[in-house]
Amino acid sequence: MTTLNDRYERAANIVPAAARLPAWQKGYARQLIAIDTVGVMLAVGSAHWLRFGALGGQTMPAYRPAYYLAVSIAIAAAWMAALSINHSRSLRVIGSGAEEYRRVFLATLATFGGVAIISMVFKLEIARGYLLIALPAGISLLILFRWIARLAVRNAREKYGRCVTRVLVVGSASAVRDLTTSFARERRSEYKVAGACIPGPARRTKLDVPGVGTIPVFGDESHVVGAVSATNSHAVAVTATDRLDSRGIRDLSWELEKLDIDLLVSPGVVDIAGPRLQMRPVCGLPLIHVEKPQYHGAKRFQKRLFDVVFSGSVLFFGLPILLGVALAVKLTSRGPVLYRQERIGLDGHAFEMIKFRTMVDGADRMVEKLAALNDCEGGVLFKIRQDPRVTPLGRLLRKYSIDELPQFINVLKRDMSVVGPRPPLASEVRSYDDYARRRLLVRPGITGLWQVSGRSDLSWEDSVRLDMFYVENWSMIADLLIAIKTVKAMFRPSGAY
Repeated sequence: MTTLNDRYERAANIVPAAARLPAWQKGYARQLIAIDTVGVMLAVGSAHWLRFGALGGQTMPAYRPAYYLAVSIAIAAAWMAALSINHSRSLRVIGSGAEEYRRVFLATLATFGGVAIISMVFKLEIARGYLLIALPAGISLLILFRWIARLAVRNAREKYGRCVTRVLVVGSASAVRDLTTSFARERRSEYKVAGACIPGPARRTKLDVPGVGTIPVFGDESHVVGAVSATNSHAVAVTATDRLDSRGIRDLSWELEKLDIDLLVSPGVVDIAGPRLQMRPVCGLPLIHVEKPQYHGAKRFQKRLFDVVFSGSVLFFGLPILLGVALAVKLTSRGPVLYRQERIGLDGHAFEMIKFRTMVDGADRMVEKLAALNDCEGGVLFKIRQDPRVTPLGRLLRKYSIDELPQFINVLKRDMSVVGPRPPLASEVRSYDDYARRRLLVRPGITGLWQVSGRSDLSWEDSVRLDMFYVENWSMIADLLIAIKTVKAMFRPSGAY
């Protein structure tokens, strides 16, 4: 019987802690220091030069150049310190998610808030124009540089398989498969499963994961330390298992602590975003509180305001494009300019969705004849990659999603939202189960997670999964990010047919 002390001794003799840490994370964090320094210096330097001239005395001779030069240096130093104090380069947040950007934003606001307070208390004369230039320039440059750094990391993962964290998964066979599939689904994911330990009496050397391949298995939970060494893993992820209780997880965390290996514990909930999860220590137990989805009140007002302003702006400034497309559709094929189709919206209510016609007139009556050509998996959606009903102009309009511009009228009519689940047909809704029917809790959108994640290339299951994730976790920040990503997807039109 292996005792805890025996396992401690094995852990202490495996590999020095420094060698176990993923080198790319430490290098990436050091590079962010240089990137932040450049961003801060550019922001402060440009504000100094634009407001006071090259040395601070050309436009405001009453102030000595040395005074504002000292102010600029002090602000830059305080700014860099605030970024460090706010842990904006923490290994837990860099490279993915919005938390890194949030910390950069808060550190910047704290810096300039501190400057404002100090100048007021000590009656220092710091030009407001200088701060009004430096603040937005700094936030924009820091976030832009961080975004470029992320692109470099994502490119290294997709093309070369670098900048990844190797993970050993501990859990039941089904849980290991689910977690491995989730990691593999996103090509830009930081984590790569290197092996597994599966508790239980069954002995196996490998585990087949559909769509991913085979991963090696290194015994049960008592072999975790040796498996970490064998797979050169940087982290251990514990997911659903009946054999590893709370005390076992505690003992495992003590073992991994000596190796400086991260321990990740999957809470067993899916499609729940971080803002809805809150850790609450109760009686010494770390309980995860899952907030209910919010569809009403202030959030609904914010979403409606965004819909009206955004849609009105698109229709007003895009009027020449709308008129040009309408004329082109009319001149190149017979039939009406606009195509109207019944879709199902909020709470299951039907509405008439409008878009530019991209198919020959009467295309709806050809569906039964072309049913055998359906390329969409799952049998619910009907999509054909080389649809013979699509006109030459329609193919171009679909490729860049120009045919969907009239749907902004639906948004103003409250039938749709700018961002939301894909608007389903009545025939699709009749096949929904209780899980998929929750898509109808919010208004369908012109764009959404499905639009920026592959569009028609998605399977039915993936389309439902993405829509459900949005419904359960929607927020204004998420809507803004999806809207920005939609512009990128329009210029890189994959999955549009």
